[in-house]
Amino acid sequence: MTLRPRLHDRLVARAVLASLGLVWAVLLGFDAIVAFANQLDDLGKGGFTLGHAVLYVVCTIPRRAYELFPWAALIASLLGVGGLAATSELTALRSAGISRLRICLGAVAGLALVTLVMMVSAETIGPWGEQTAEAIQVSAKTGDLMVGKGGGIWARDGQSFVNARGGAKRLRGQGRERIDLLDVRVFAFADDGVLQSFTHADKAQYDQHRWTLVNVDRTAFVGSNVTRSTAATQDWPTGLRPQTVLAGVQPPRYQSTRELRSNIAYMQRNKVDAGEYQNAFWARRAYPLNVLAMCLAVLPFAFGQLRSGGFGKRLFVGILCGMGFFLLQRFTQNIATIYHLPLAGAHLGPPLLALAVSRWYFRKRV
Repeated sequence: MTLRPRLHDRLVARAVLASLGLVWAVLLGFDAIVAFANQLDDLGKGGFTLGHAVLYVVCTIPRRAYELFPWAALIASLLGVGGLAATSELTALRSAGISRLRICLGAVAGLALVTLVMMVSAETIGPWGEQTAEAIQVSAKTGDLMVGKGGGIWARDGQSFVNARGGAKRLRGQGRERIDLLDVRVFAFADDGVLQSFTHADKAQYDQHRWTLVNVDRTAFVGSNVTRSTAATQDWPTGLRPQTVLAGVQPPRYQSTRELRSNIAYMQRNKVDAGEYQNAFWARRAYPLNVLAMCLAVLPFAFGQLRSGGFGKRLFVGILCGMGFFLLQRFTQNIATIYHLPLAGAHLGPPLLALAVSRWYFRKRV
């Protein structure tokens, strides 16, 4: 079987891509409407207006499109190939000796191009849009917080400016929560704008209603004198609200691969749990394989005689199989996280299993 594109491959690809445009637009439209409705609850908080709500949703469109694409591709595959069967074009292709596998590869080939675009978007416009959206939302509500590049944050605390590389909320015993900010820098200025001190800490922890700096290195500027001091831990009297600060930290799943790698390396050097970032990294790596596996796994449901009215049932079963694949992924990822198993296997295992089952099916059904 040659993999060179033929006329029938273009026919199947066009049918699937036409369905993809419609399905994707519907899913994305519903998701954007729900997001906009959620933003309306925050109108009037600080300086947050209807215009801010619209801009927030618009800036998050690339990220939402990336997350919804696998589901849109799954449904579009069923609708596109099923539509060919409804018009007897699929029967004609089968009568011409074209195998089911070759027809499915034609459907997947068109989706592969869109998948490539989504991967580029996830590394470029997606993170930028998410950072811009968070900056619009949080700055409008608080007036003193700005999201920085690479998932870091800048916050103003009186005459001081605080910068943190990232942050996370962690669970402690008895249901308590602790908030950690990583790689913290505090610039303290006098009323006339002169820098008074610079403080660097590996971490800032918020626990039991107080902030604590860990591994502190402080440099103070008094006139022409410079003094330096260090401390293992130090109380941090700041007016920063922890939830507001965390709102400016970009979640790992919204960061680019380069940013994820940098954050994972930093956290591992400082012996901080990087499981959430590693999960996001491998999810990004497995993304194209997941799209391919999901589509090939459900495409067999699009074959068959459709004049009997059974396509709706097959469409429903195909979507259920996609949901089962998604649940299997989540299950393996949670097991790997709990028992500290390799996350690469947890993310790559389910799609490889789905591809193996698809291969077995197509060998049985030529």
